[in-house]
Amino acid sequence: MSTTETKPWALSGFVGAGFVLILGAGGLVCQLAARETPAGVAGTVLFWGAAAVLLRGFVTLQPNEASVLTFLGKYSGTLNRDGFWFINPFALRKRVTLRLVTQEIGPLKVNDASGNPVEIGMVLTWRVEQAARAIFDVENYSRYVTAQGETALRSLASRYPYDEDEYAQSHAARQTEPLPLPEGGVLSLRDGGDRLTAILTADLRERMALAGLVVQDARLSHLAYAPEIAATMLRKQAASAVIAARRTITSGAVNIVEQALNELEERLDGVLDAERKAAMVSNLLVVLVGDRDVTPVVNAGTLYS
Repeated sequence: MSTTETKPWALSGFVGAGFVLILGAGGLVCQLAARETPAGVAGTVLFWGAAAVLLRGFVTLQPNEASVLTFLGKYSGTLNRDGFWFINPFALRKRVTLRLVTQEIGPLKVNDASGNPVEIGMVLTWRVEQAARAIFDVENYSRYVTAQGETALRSLASRYPYDEDEYAQSHAARQTEPLPLPEGGVLSLRDGGDRLTAILTADLRERMALAGLVVQDARLSHLAYAPEIAATMLRKQAASAVIAARRTITSGAVNIVEQALNELEERLDGVLDAERKAAMVSNLLVVLVGDRDVTPVVNAGTLYS
């Protein structure tokens, strides 16, 4: 059952100080006027004892600070206004900061959607919004934040792959269809960016609301393959990058050769036959696609000799 936050009875601390001064003055008058009589002694003890008890009712709160009050085992309100206040002197109080807290969680080792072990960590910014719920609804709200943050981080990492290409290749190797992921398509941890931040923040806000906490921001601060597979995956990524570069170079070279042949045919008016075109295409592709400088060779004869 969640605790509903209420306002406690509270007076300005200066008003309370006035009452204490009046009681102290009354005790002084009793002592001076009838110091040797039983009534005078009783009055002095009564006034000064009451003043001493009221001194416990003063509390000073700084900005973004709250005090949760309990009286005889029951919740009696939350004082969250900064300043000098006078409250029930018999109430127990517990101070709670309402300031923003930045907490780093992780790195944690989790298996991503492809089954690869990855290390993931985040920076979480949160604050207490309802102090009564933070105190009474959970045992320790700081530990609660850490536990729920780790749970949300593990859930996020297990739902999405580290890399989109690796996710598709892993299912192709097993001859299975990729599982549908939330929000449609394949959203990867490496390229998720603001979308992952929004998903993680929304999940954490729902979890933290139970304890009267609000999440301002949650962003991934660490993401890497686990050490046992890091070297292998880096080599695989490098190979994929080389293949992608070769594919781009080849596509560009084919376009250049096609344009060159078209221009030559227009200028030579169809002099080039199929064999000469094939030889020219072969030579141009070798020059354009090769990763080393070519050595020119002058053919002193003809193409057929």
